[in-house]
Amino acid sequence: MKAAVYEKFQGPISVQNVADPKPNNHGVIISVKATGLCRSDWHGWMGHDADIELPHVPGHEFAGTIEIVGKNVKNFKVGDRVTAPFVCGCGSCRQCLSGNHQVCDRQSQPGFTHWGSFAQYVALDYADINLVKLPEEINDITAAILGCRFVTSYRAIVHQGKVSGGQYVAVHGCGGVGLSAIMIAQAMGAQVIAVDINDESLKLAKRLGAFATINASQNNDTVEQVKSISQGGVHVSIDALGSDITCYNSVSNLRKRGKHIQVGLMTGSHKDSKVPMNKVLAGELEIIGSHGMQAYKYPDMLEMIKNGKLQPEKLIEKTISLQEATIALPGMNNFDNKGVWVINSFDG
Repeated sequence: MKAAVYEKFQGPISVQNVADPKPNNHGVIISVKATGLCRSDWHGWMGHDADIELPHVPGHEFAGTIEIVGKNVKNFKVGDRVTAPFVCGCGSCRQCLSGNHQVCDRQSQPGFTHWGSFAQYVALDYADINLVKLPEEINDITAAILGCRFVTSYRAIVHQGKVSGGQYVAVHGCGGVGLSAIMIAQAMGAQVIAVDINDESLKLAKRLGAFATINASQNNDTVEQVKSISQGGVHVSIDALGSDITCYNSVSNLRKRGKHIQVGLMTGSHKDSKVPMNKVLAGELEIIGSHGMQAYKYPDMLEMIKNGKLQPEKLIEKTISLQEATIALPGMNNFDNKGVWVINSFDG
């Protein structure tokens, strides 16, 4: 098969002919029809993820068709259109037995723990608990962007933040994760304040449902501006980027008993970010992580997409080829793309 491969961290990526993957007895091989280009893939290429062994094929957001089924798989068959969350559970650890596959103790992640979906085929283990059948109303390109940023944002807003109508929500960072969170929060009836340093990203945030925007690079006090707009602070705040500044601001702009949801990955020097713990104590604030979403939780989200209440296709800026992705992935930290890019051509 053809796949995008890098042989050293921060090194060149090239399209190569490599061996096709083989399924485990409990797994499947999926013919990839589309796969999202995500900032998490950039973190992997940078060497921020200890699970990656070189040489490596990135990619963890995908949609495709089952090509081969392991002999112990019961609920899926060859030809099924499927996707999967980027965190896949083992099904037997304490976390999985409690229904929390997204924090599985022995989790696997395509594009991190094993070769991913920047390829014609990708392997997925424990298919019966990790695969999601796609309704015909949702095409492959749209489905390909659900598995990481969209489901993580959905769980952050709906399950972790428990956002409800009339609440104020701040979203810090308007990349794929942040834009997803804005769309979902608006669909839940919230009034969303979008914060970013790029005017074009903020314009897109407004089109996707933000009622107010703040350019943090042109503002002396982002926290106070959020508080002013939200009449004393937001009920829920999302750090969708993952930096010292966005994390600190997200906690600081909450009203009393508000919730900060950390969605953006905290890597490198940002791993041990400073948090205004005095405000957490005095205001009884909650600090919550959100790390993907279980496959069995997908139906409600898929139903909202089918009935048009959520329209993730609006996040897509353009589609590219596998060859183009070898250039686009290393350049992701430039933040040139305002929406989501999806690979849908794997011939070269």
